[in-house]
Amino acid sequence: MNDILQSVSLSRLLDAILIFVGFIAILFIAAKFLPGKTYQNRDTETDGTTKLYKLNGLLLFGLVTLFMGISTLLFDWSLAFIHRYFWELLIVANGFALAWTLVLYLGDKQRQDLNSQPNQKDLSEKISLGKLLSDLWLGVELNPTWLGVDLKFFAYQPSLIGLGLLNASFAYVQYETYGRVSLQMWIFEIFWWIYLASHYYYEECALSMWDIIAERFGFMLIWGDLVLVPFFYSIAGWFLIDKISPLPLAIVIGICLLYCFSLWLFRGANLQKHRFKKDPNAEIWGKPAQSLQGKLLISGWWGVGRKLNYTGEIGVYLAIALTTGTQSIVPYLLPLWLCCLLIHRSWRDEQRCRAKYGELWETYCDRAQFRMIPFLY
Repeated sequence: MNDILQSVSLSRLLDAILIFVGFIAILFIAAKFLPGKTYQNRDTETDGTTKLYKLNGLLLFGLVTLFMGISTLLFDWSLAFIHRYFWELLIVANGFALAWTLVLYLGDKQRQDLNSQPNQKDLSEKISLGKLLSDLWLGVELNPTWLGVDLKFFAYQPSLIGLGLLNASFAYVQYETYGRVSLQMWIFEIFWWIYLASHYYYEECALSMWDIIAERFGFMLIWGDLVLVPFFYSIAGWFLIDKISPLPLAIVIGICLLYCFSLWLFRGANLQKHRFKKDPNAEIWGKPAQSLQGKLLISGWWGVGRKLNYTGEIGVYLAIALTTGTQSIVPYLLPLWLCCLLIHRSWRDEQRCRAKYGELWETYCDRAQFRMIPFLY
């Protein structure tokens, strides 16, 4: 840790600020001006309103991938600098997340003051510390928008594309260090690229996610997008740089099978649910969707278990961690953390659904008897 702190200097921090802010700015401009399909999401959980989104993430992801491929092959450009500036970028990302939170909070407070009556304004000035911290953490606006760009949905772009570039930097470092890229590093990179590409291919499904339709945009989501996802989810890459010896073929096949099944389960379950929300008569597994009173889907994976999409997501990250072997538990912190997070989230989701659907939810639970692991949980 002392070596890390000693390597961080003011000049390197300034470089990292230029890199990070420039990256965010380029993605924001692209999100604003690149063409994309316009999609109207379903009613939000909080105020019943609808919102239009422009879906151009797949085009943006494809352009970034194409740019990196051409730059590497034709101009010998390297992403290893991201790895070298990792700690400075981490510091800058945390600072940027905090600054963005404050800007959104102060902007909303200013609008409230302008729209409030004099006596209301006097009351609004008396804000308790608890209310202040809650507003900063959870956010004050559901769908803050700048220049026509929904900020909450946009935050996925630097989060996921940033994760992809950071992951790729590990392969560049390994190649520059050892003159080749190991099999397990290739698997790691391919796994992540397919994961990100499939997200953008089914980008419309993200509009049905709980944080998009119901969560306000505060420090919790901003920090999660800009810091947690790119800098923590890439953790396995650090352990692959120096792993040059190839994995046994049987282990490679096993890891690939686990990844493919888990991704199919994860994306498939989410896609089934999204299609049902759009069209209750949509086909699932080749048959018209079945549901309880048109509200709760019981076809496909949702007739087997209530949260198998979470199971698939954990399996994806477990497969990625397995590419590092078993010499350290650190790469497994991500799937272990997700186990705790998603098990708790599944419990919270069920409490919300039980309150919303009442006896209908109990009927659904009798049909789909398992949460995440058939016959176990």
